[in-house]
Amino acid sequence: MNSNVLKIIVIDNDLKFHEAYQYYFETYKDYSLEGIYVSVKDALLDYDNVLPEIIVSEVSMPDGCGIEGIGHFRKKDSKVKIIMVSAESDFEIVKKAFKNMANGYLTKPVGINSLHRALNAIKYEGATISNDIAKKIISMFQRKSYASFSERENEIIDYLSQGATYKTIANNLFVTPSTINFHIQNIYLKLNVNSKSEALNKLRELEHSANLI
Repeated sequence: MNSNVLKIIVIDNDLKFHEAYQYYFETYKDYSLEGIYVSVKDALLDYDNVLPEIIVSEVSMPDGCGIEGIGHFRKKDSKVKIIMVSAESDFEIVKKAFKNMANGYLTKPVGINSLHRALNAIKYEGATISNDIAKKIISMFQRKSYASFSERENEIIDYLSQGATYKTIANNLFVTPSTINFHIQNIYLKLNVNSKSEALNKLRELEHSANLI
């Protein structure tokens, strides 16, 4: 095999995507598809026979070993590049993937051109991320911040504005619902309100006042 052609394996338990991946790689001259697997376990069993340079793996696997599988591959080869793929673009899932040492994250559907761009980005830059996720990250850094609240309170306010429940906020911030309730009570106290609707109205008033200055 040409030394410039990188070996790729794909892990996706949804068989309908296998044919698409096979077609994609038939058109790529610089990447070779060495195997498609339905589970991380199957990929690990065949790993030493293939020795891939890039792994493209689905996040949501029946055995729950999607993102967790990154660590298993890193034990095999610390330098292997891993791109996670998912229909989910939730920032907490994306963050978890990168915390577990993924090199990239793509959201489905993954097209023939977008996958090739992602592989090139991994090959030449070492990392890749879907445009929709990049936009979300930029939006998060540009979100409104109220000076009278702590960083954590501002995070919670942002989730409240999106209609998130206490449980959802707790899960996303990796804390207990009672901790979220504690922070929300402090937010209500600072705003001098007694409910979520009153709080959101007051925050809109504060935002409007700030825009007039």
